[in-house]
Amino acid sequence: MNRIYVGQAVDGLIRMKSDGCVASTCVTSPPYFGLRDYGVNGQIGLEDSPREYIDRLVGVFSRVWDVLSDDGTLWVNIADSYASSGGGRDRGKYGKGSKLQGSTTNEDAGIECRVSPGLGVKAKDLIGIPWMFAFAMRDAGWYLRQEIIWSKPNPMPESVTDRCTNSHEKIFLFSKKPRYYFDAEAIKEDSVYAEDSPARSFSGDSSKPLVPGQGHINGRRNYRPTTQERYAKGEPTRDGLAGAAACGSGGYGLDPNGKRNKRSVWDVATKPYKGAHFAVFPEELITPCILAGCPRDGFVLDPFMGSGTTAMVATQNGRGFYGCELNSEYVPLQKNRLGLFQGNTEWIDVR
Repeated sequence: MNRIYVGQAVDGLIRMKSDGCVASTCVTSPPYFGLRDYGVNGQIGLEDSPREYIDRLVGVFSRVWDVLSDDGTLWVNIADSYASSGGGRDRGKYGKGSKLQGSTTNEDAGIECRVSPGLGVKAKDLIGIPWMFAFAMRDAGWYLRQEIIWSKPNPMPESVTDRCTNSHEKIFLFSKKPRYYFDAEAIKEDSVYAEDSPARSFSGDSSKPLVPGQGHINGRRNYRPTTQERYAKGEPTRDGLAGAAACGSGGYGLDPNGKRNKRSVWDVATKPYKGAHFAVFPEELITPCILAGCPRDGFVLDPFMGSGTTAMVATQNGRGFYGCELNSEYVPLQKNRLGLFQGNTEWIDVR
């Protein structure tokens, strides 16, 4: 049975553990620091300092650890914030879902937040929220496995004139153990290399093609070819079943179907969701996380469920889901997005 716990994420995760729930992977995006006042007591993101914000997030994910399988993974989408001496954080002035600044700040742009004394940042500083979070999670015992860049071809325009427009966010991949479940085959991508690319040596003179069967390379005997050289000669490698020659083309790193390991920069366009006043995950962004991190009989966890995108993508790909959401007003959105799948879902109030 799929379950969504309505209330504080920590309370929901504690109840989830007592209910015997075990998730194969967690895919989530916590509220960003200093971005919005959602009008709900206890919300994350309105802390007085970045450090308090990071500490609260690490506390939530310590509870995620408790319900995540030992070979499980955690994928966290998190954006950075700029310090700004303008605007303010008079929470009483803003309605639900309103911005905390009167600038171009939103989930798709560079976020500005008010500077508080003693934060160690100056007005206009990029705070470094994602890496503060990543290092704090590593200190808490998580394995920091990878930084993935979410590149947005349609970023929100910004009216800045002293820096570039922000067009990316980060997704961090964590694990509980050094070895964990990860289905690389499920998320392989089409190769982008041209079929007529020449196979070249990546050691020494790159202008000369490799010669199959040669006894040495660059005058060195017993030379152990690099991964790129094995690609070029069509020999099996870890990244793809075989290289160019075996695929009948000059591209590098192709398996027989023209696929390669997924890269760490993901080009995914943002998409509006008219049912909510806040930005939601693009489905294409989290599908690889779910396919790589969760087997078909597993469950996907999202402790910041929002409108239910993670749950929807999980069900569309034959996985179950667990989630938490502080704001009960989002339950109708979740039910609408789940459609027929809501019949297999239980909403549990932990407030």
